[in-house]
Amino acid sequence: MEREGKILDAIYKKEMSAYLFVHFVGEEENPDCEQIYFSVSIDGISWKTLNGGRPVLRSTLGETGVRDPYILRGEDGRFYIIATDLSIHYRHGDKEMWKNCQKSGSKNIVVWESDDLVSWSAARLARVAKDNAGCAWAPEAIYDVEKGEYMVFWASKTADDDYKVQRMYRSYTKDFKTFSNPEMFIDGGEVSNIDTTVTSYDSIYYRFTKNESKSSVNMMKSMSLDGPWTDVSTYTLGDMTGYEGPTVYKLNGEDRWCLLLDNYAKGQGYKPFVTDDITKGVFTNAEDFDFDAKYRHGTVMPITGEEYARLIKTYSTDI
Repeated sequence: MEREGKILDAIYKKEMSAYLFVHFVGEEENPDCEQIYFSVSIDGISWKTLNGGRPVLRSTLGETGVRDPYILRGEDGRFYIIATDLSIHYRHGDKEMWKNCQKSGSKNIVVWESDDLVSWSAARLARVAKDNAGCAWAPEAIYDVEKGEYMVFWASKTADDDYKVQRMYRSYTKDFKTFSNPEMFIDGGEVSNIDTTVTSYDSIYYRFTKNESKSSVNMMKSMSLDGPWTDVSTYTLGDMTGYEGPTVYKLNGEDRWCLLLDNYAKGQGYKPFVTDDITKGVFTNAEDFDFDAKYRHGTVMPITGEEYARLIKTYSTDI
C-alpha cells in the first residue's frame, strides 16, 4: 500500500517525480533485442519494462536494428531519441563481425521525436559521420547553451589511420534534421574512446567515457563543452574493468546521483553505483537496485508524474 500511495502522489505532481529508461536488451539472440525498450521507475531504483517486455519502437531502416539509444528532453519541449543504426544479430555469420561493423557500418544515426512520449514520429536516418568513417557508434546529445544548439556526439573509426582507433566526433543541430559537418570531440591518440555521456550540475559539465585500452570508464569535468577537460582526481571507478555504456542521472529530490555501467565483460547488463557528491565522483556499489530484465546501453531521463501516468496508460504493465 505504501508503494501504491507513492505512485498516486507522483501521478498528480508536475515536478520530476519518476524516471524513464530507454534501452535495448539481451544478447542479440533475436532481432527484437536490438530495438527500443521503455522501462519506468518511481524511485530510480526498482525498474519495470513497459509494453509487456516488448519493444516500443522499431526501426525498419538501414540495418533494421538499433542499439545504444539516447533520449533527450529538448529545449522546445519535444523529446528526441537517437540511436546506433546497427544489427549485430544479422551480422552473426561474420567471423570478423565487430571489426567489420566498425570499418564498414552505418554512417547514420536513427532519430525519433515526440511531443508526449507516447506518439512518436516515424524513424528517420540522419547522416552524421565523416565520409571516410566506418561507423557512427552510440550517439548522445546535450544542449550547448553557449551555442544555442544541440551537440550530438558519437564514436567513429576512419580511414585516416586505416580504421585503427575509435575517436569521439561531434556535430551541431537545432532540429535533429540538419547537422553541421562533423569535427573532433575526443582524440585519445593511440587509445580508442567510445560510449561517452555528458551531464551538467551547478554550471559544470561531467563527462564519462569508456577507454577501450583499459576497458574502463573515466570521468572528466569542464566549464565548457569545448573544454579544457580535466580528470576528476577523486573518481573511484577508473580502475574497474569490463564496463561500458555509462548513463548518469540525479535522483529526484535528493543530493544523490546514480551511474549505471553495462558490465558487458560478464554479460550481466547494468550495474548501479551511487554518490552523494557528483563533483567528487566517489561512487559506491549499490545493492538495492532491481531490474526486471537485462538492460543494455541506454539512457535514464527524469519525467513528471503526468508523463509517468501517460506511459502506464499507453503501455500496459503490471505496475
